[in-house]
Amino acid sequence: SCGKCVPCRIGTMRLRETLERICQGNGRDGDIELLEELCAQIKDGSLCGLGQTAPNPALSTIRYFRSEYEAHVNRKVCPSLVCSTLVDLQLDQSKCVKCKLCIKNSPTSTISENFVIDNANCLKCNSCLEICPKKAIKRVPRGEGFNSNNK
Repeated sequence: SCGKCVPCRIGTMRLRETLERICQGNGRDGDIELLEELCAQIKDGSLCGLGQTAPNPALSTIRYFRSEYEAHVNRKVCPSLVCSTLVDLQLDQSKCVKCKLCIKNSPTSTISENFVIDNANCLKCNSCLEICPKKAIKRVPRGEGFNSNNK
């Protein structure tokens, strides 16, 4: 934003804040409608093409993936497993070959010597997931993994 008009300057910041809140699992009732209204105000009130088109990605995703937004806001889950705060990492012991690459590559040492992931302290950086030669680690909805309670 060049900062010249308020709808673009402030509106896009509020748009981003609301989207981030939803992606972090802190969405509230009415947030989806708030996004739609905010997008309309930004489009209508902006002076240039940037402000008039900036809301388009949010509007398109709401239009085509509304159920994902609703899952984030209402159930605090990310069906596509991309929002790090709404997913856990799960290590499938039956696939694991105990090579310890995941343990060595974990920046916060959240994988124990027993090959259990401490999701409460995990950064969800995916380094263990990417390095695992047997693809024994996967992303699952928060609280739904068989080792999500770390027991």
